[in-house]
Amino acid sequence: MTFELPLLFLLVITAGGAILVKDLISAVFILGSYSFALALVWALLGAVDVAFVEAVVGAGLATVFFLLTLFRTTEKDNHLRRPPMPWPAIIGLPLLGVLLLYGAGDLPAFGDAYSAASTHISPVFLQNSLADTRTPNVVTAVLMDYRSFDTFIETIVIFTAGIACALILRKGN
Repeated sequence: MTFELPLLFLLVITAGGAILVKDLISAVFILGSYSFALALVWALLGAVDVAFVEAVVGAGLATVFFLLTLFRTTEKDNHLRRPPMPWPAIIGLPLLGVLLLYGAGDLPAFGDAYSAASTHISPVFLQNSLADTRTPNVVTAVLMDYRSFDTFIETIVIFTAGIACALILRKGN
């Protein structure tokens, strides 16, 4: 509990800083810091696989690809030119945030052993994963067997994004 509030504060500060900063290179580094802090949050919550992906893709690859793209642009393109924010966004986004916080009150408590996920599907995975998949690691069984189609589609999306970045950054443009 000692690290959660400072990390949450760091996430809010870095997100706000990335939005408000005018220099794109600074925004890229701030977003990389945001992704690293978010990876720490995922690790503290026990989602090590999500933390690893956030660290590699969010803090690592995205930062490198953004920097490579910015270094291929001209100097006049490195500063943001933003129009004023529209009034519906100024009013609607805080209202949406309040609505999401209100809805979060209906979520089960973190670690609740009697939540729907803990009483319905998790026991099935834990009891049957070795017999169904012949894999001793339950996380691997869930990702690669029970949710294999979902994982396959996610892999295709990441692969397509990587190919798109490679095509954008190729020489000769």
